[in-house]
Amino acid sequence: MQNIYRKIFIIGVIFACWGQLQAQDTMRVTLQEVVRMAQGQAPDVQLAKTRLSNRYWSYQSFLADYKPKIGLNATLPNLNRTIDAITLPDGTEAFIQRGFMSTSVGISLQQDVTLTGGTIFANTDLRRLDIFATGGNPGYTSYLSTPIGIGFIQPIFGFNALKWNKKVEPLRYQEATRGYSEDMEAAAFDAVNLFFEVLIAQLNTEAAKKEKSNADTLYRISQGRYEVGKIAETELLQIELSVANAESALAEATLNLQSSTERLRNFLGINRSVQFEMTPPSDIPTVTIDADKALTAALLNRSQIIALDRRLREAELEVARSKGQTGPQANLVGSFGLSQTGSVLGDAYKDPLNQEALTLSLQVPIADWGKAKASRQIAQSNLELEQMNVAQERVNFEREVLLKVQQFDLVRNQVERALRSWEISKKRQEMSRNRYYIGKLGITELNIAVAEQDASRRSYVSALRSFWVAFLRYPPQYALRF
Repeated sequence: MQNIYRKIFIIGVIFACWGQLQAQDTMRVTLQEVVRMAQGQAPDVQLAKTRLSNRYWSYQSFLADYKPKIGLNATLPNLNRTIDAITLPDGTEAFIQRGFMSTSVGISLQQDVTLTGGTIFANTDLRRLDIFATGGNPGYTSYLSTPIGIGFIQPIFGFNALKWNKKVEPLRYQEATRGYSEDMEAAAFDAVNLFFEVLIAQLNTEAAKKEKSNADTLYRISQGRYEVGKIAETELLQIELSVANAESALAEATLNLQSSTERLRNFLGINRSVQFEMTPPSDIPTVTIDADKALTAALLNRSQIIALDRRLREAELEVARSKGQTGPQANLVGSFGLSQTGSVLGDAYKDPLNQEALTLSLQVPIADWGKAKASRQIAQSNLELEQMNVAQERVNFEREVLLKVQQFDLVRNQVERALRSWEISKKRQEMSRNRYYIGKLGITELNIAVAEQDASRRSYVSALRSFWVAFLRYPPQYALRF
C-alpha cells in the first residue's frame, strides 16, 4: 500500500513539474546565444555598466580640477536701513539712524598649478555704495572699481595633492575600464555555467525518462520469465526496485530541471516564464595558446596589473602626505591690482592706482613628542610592505596564467576522451540490454552497464562544461568571441 502511495506521489510531482514547464514559452538557444543575452541584458551587466559610469564621472570630476574656473560674483543689492550704536569722535556712543545700499558685481578666474600645488587667480569687479540722506545729512553715491587684479597662493613644504592625484586617478579609471571588460567576461562565464546546468538537467531528465521506460519494459519481461520459472523471485524484486528507483530519479531530474531553468531565467533578466531547449555545442574550437603571448596579453589587459600599480602609487602618496603635513608649513600669498574710486562711474576708471599685497605665513612645530616622526615611519613602512606584497602578487599572477595555459590543453584532451568513453558505454549498454532480453546476461551485469553509461554521459558533459569555462578565463584576445 505504501508503494502505491509512493508511486502516486512521484507521478504527481512529475506531471506537476512537467505541466508547468509545458505551459511556458519555449526558447531554443545555443551556448553563444545565451552568452550574448547575458552580456546584453543580464542584471549583473547592468550593474557593471552603472559602476563604470560612476567611475567615468568621478574621472571627469578629477579632470575638471586641472582646468580654469570662471565665476561671477554679484550682490544685487545689499540694503540696510537701521538705527545702530555709533562711536562719536569724542569717544561716546549714540544711536544714529543710517541707511545705505551696496551693490557689487565681479568676474574671477582661478587656475590651480599642478607643478607647484599653488593657485593663480585674476579678477575684475565694480562696487557701488549709496548712502541715504538721514537726520539732515545729505546722501551721496560712490564707486570703487578694480579693473584688473592678479595674484597667487603658494603653499611651501606642503603636500601637493594635485600632483599625486594626477598619478593615481588615471590608474583608477583605467582599472575600472578593464574591470568592466572583466565583468563582461564574468557574465559570459556565469552564463556558460548556467547553460550547462540546464543542459545537464535536460539530459538527466531525458535519460531518466528513457531509463524509466526501459525499466518498465524490463519489468514486464521479467514478470513473464518469473511466471514460467526462468528467473528467481529475488531477481524480479531487484528489477521492481530498479523501476522504483527510475521513478524517483525521473522526479528528481524534473525538479532539478525546473530549478536550473529558473536560475538561468533570473540571471538573464527574463521576466516571463520560459522553458529553455538547449542546443549543446557540437564542435570544440581548435585553439593553441602560446604561454608567452598569453602572459603578455594578461599583463596588458587585466585590471589586476593596474590595481597593483595603483596600490604602489597610493602608498607613495601617503608617504608624501605624511611628510607634507607633519613638517613646517608656509604659505606665500601675493596680489597686484589697479583700483580707483569716484562719485560717478566714469571717474572710478580714471587714473587707477596700484594696490599690492604680499604675505608669508609660517608654522613650525617645535615639540610634538615624536608624533610626526612616527607618522612618517608608519607611512614608509606601509610603502615597503605594499612593495613586497605587490611583487609577490605579480609573480603569483604570472604563475597562475602559465598554469591555466597548461591546464587548458589537459581540459581539451579530456573532452575527447570523455566523448569516446560515452560512445563506448552507450554501445555496451545497448548490447547488454539486448543480451538480457534473450536471457544471455544477468540483471547485475545489465545494471552495471547502465550505471557506466550514465556515469560516462555525466563525465562528458562535465568535461565539455569545463572546456568552455576554461576558454573564458584567458586574456581578452584568447577569450570567447561570438
